[in-house]
Amino acid sequence: MTIPPQPTVAVAGGGLAGLAAACALSDAGFRVTLYEKRPFLGGRASSYEHPGTGEVVDNCQHVLFRVCTNLVEFYQRIGVANQIRWFDQMNFIEPGGRISVMKSSLLPAPLHTAPSFFQFSFLSAADKVAIARALVPITLTEQRDTGESFQQWLDRHGQTPTAVNRFWKPILISALSEELDRISVSAAAQVVRESMKSSEARHMGVPMIPLTDLYNAAGEYVCARGGVLHFRRPIESFAAESGSVRVRVADAEEPFDYLVVALPFDALARALPDAPESATLREKISHFENSPITGIHLWFDRQVSDLDHAVLLDRTVQWMFHKSRLQPMRTQSTTSGNREGHEFTRAASASPSLEPSAPEGGSYIELVVSSSKTLIDKTRTEIVELALNEVREFFPPARQANLVKSTVIKEVNATYSPRPGIDAHRPGSTTAWPRVFLAGDWTATGWPATMESAVRSGYMAAEAIAQRTGIARARYLSHNLAPSGLMRLFYRGG
Repeated sequence: MTIPPQPTVAVAGGGLAGLAAACALSDAGFRVTLYEKRPFLGGRASSYEHPGTGEVVDNCQHVLFRVCTNLVEFYQRIGVANQIRWFDQMNFIEPGGRISVMKSSLLPAPLHTAPSFFQFSFLSAADKVAIARALVPITLTEQRDTGESFQQWLDRHGQTPTAVNRFWKPILISALSEELDRISVSAAAQVVRESMKSSEARHMGVPMIPLTDLYNAAGEYVCARGGVLHFRRPIESFAAESGSVRVRVADAEEPFDYLVVALPFDALARALPDAPESATLREKISHFENSPITGIHLWFDRQVSDLDHAVLLDRTVQWMFHKSRLQPMRTQSTTSGNREGHEFTRAASASPSLEPSAPEGGSYIELVVSSSKTLIDKTRTEIVELALNEVREFFPPARQANLVKSTVIKEVNATYSPRPGIDAHRPGSTTAWPRVFLAGDWTATGWPATMESAVRSGYMAAEAIAQRTGIARARYLSHNLAPSGLMRLFYRGG
């Protein structure tokens, strides 16, 4: 009996979307070759040794929630689910240091956070009534994108200035990395509704290891199933033929049965061939804009807080993550990618060397500013000074602490802007070329620009290829988190 040849797939991009597609296709029996332009995996959710500090830093803090079922499944698939630390509590801090805590109660969803919400000291009774009045329609009914911005929606629903600045902005700008007047109602509503659908939906997960260490496990997963990773070798263009796809890398071309292009929209635009089939996709891409995120890393000589994380109100910085508490020890050289791009291996040592991620007795914190347009033209010194002043407002012990070192990482093209009307331009996983498929958090996944959206897009591309080839298992997407409590009355499906 003749065994049919193993179908080959090229994956352009080693971010979450590309890794999800590569892992799913590797499981399905495809021979995967992944091309990544950087010397490490993770894309915009990555880490590297910063030359100025000598520290391994994440390019920006990334978190997930229990409602992100595909991302949770992906971590389970690649064996790193135990590296995620989960929190039920969210801390809101006012300048001066006063803390309010959001946590679940025994009440059924969506009322499970109501007791803590009504105890928020940073909102007045009028603010709370206004917010509660707006939460009813946004939580219990689906909201469509009618071209109205979420700021306009809030104005129409009688929100007070304090409710907007201290409740809606901290939640939604952090989640969607855009200002409220540039966020569609559907995107904002989904964030709120999904987080309220069950008592566990809003549980927040934070990685306990650097991001690239997290996603190196996906690279190992692909290689263990016969795949190959190429670092510093981006796919520059492709040519679709009747029975194959030829991808161009540097000065060479290679044929594959299929291609998954898992790139940001602007990188895809540069890789599209000069052909009539590209016109529709180019037109869709022309509607997209990027939004920046800035991460500010500060190392102090003493403890500045006993909190693991916090939402900061009324200032430029929106979140604090206490990395020396969240990642108290980090592995040194536990993973390695061949910088020529042909191998990917884990060091043989069963007991990797460990080093503290902060000076002994000190604090290492990462501060996050989403939609950080006001910081793009500022110098590192200016941003650090601004952040340091704000940290000392929120955390009184920081006033006596000395700053040991610092760095700023600007991710200028961090996410796409979820502007009103943009969903109509998000492309699906299939293209005008039968053997070319798309993945990326900006594609039509039903979710805004999140890690969950990226993984969903990779699985959707894998499903499309599996269906195209007639492979029996053609579903990789996980089911949505089931609603619980009273929310079961307001969801049509899982």
